[in-house]
Amino acid sequence: MKIIVTCGPSYEPIDQVRRISNFSTGRLGIALANALAMRGWEVMCFKGEQATCPDPLRVHATHLFSTNQNLADRLASLPEPERIGAVFHAAALCDFRVIRIVNEAGCEISAPKFATSGGQLNLVLAPTIKLLPLLRDWFPRARIVGWKYELNGTQADALQKAWQQIQDNRTDACVLNGAAYGTGFGLCIPERGFKPLPDSAGLIGALSEWLNDFAMAKISSAPA
Repeated sequence: MKIIVTCGPSYEPIDQVRRISNFSTGRLGIALANALAMRGWEVMCFKGEQATCPDPLRVHATHLFSTNQNLADRLASLPEPERIGAVFHAAALCDFRVIRIVNEAGCEISAPKFATSGGQLNLVLAPTIKLLPLLRDWFPRARIVGWKYELNGTQADALQKAWQQIQDNRTDACVLNGAAYGTGFGLCIPERGFKPLPDSAGLIGALSEWLNDFAMAKISSAPA
């Protein structure tokens, strides 16, 4: 089975030397990709260029990405997308991009590198392209897993958002974590319900077993 794992942060440029990004090391995605590869699956890992986790990737292929659009272009152009069996979208992608920069006088400005002597700058941000809603069209036969990192509200609120993510994006599962959820991870799978997991090792094990069950069911249902 061919599997895609995305991990690490994307970034969006401010100028040619500065950028905005997310707090993400890529560690969980790297560990997941390696665990799936150890089971004998053909894993492609798309890793953010700014991922700081030094753990080596032991997968079939590694591809680096920069911005949200760069990752989208790479995924959308993969050959034989119908052969992708699963997509684990663990990358921490930017929610906003810089569309213009305004100085203290209210004038829009541009430069390869903004000088601090120019004073205060105001960044005008707009939402970036979201990849999760696009994955089902790109990979119609794949099991698709999204991530939901929630900081505000109660655990019940976070769980509701996880289930809503699955419905809105036509995905097959959602991994939930963050301060609103609490310690560890929650794994939401419509046909199996909600499963709390204490740590990343437990999460990776649960995802691997779920995918293995899916693979075995496909084999058993294939015509003789």
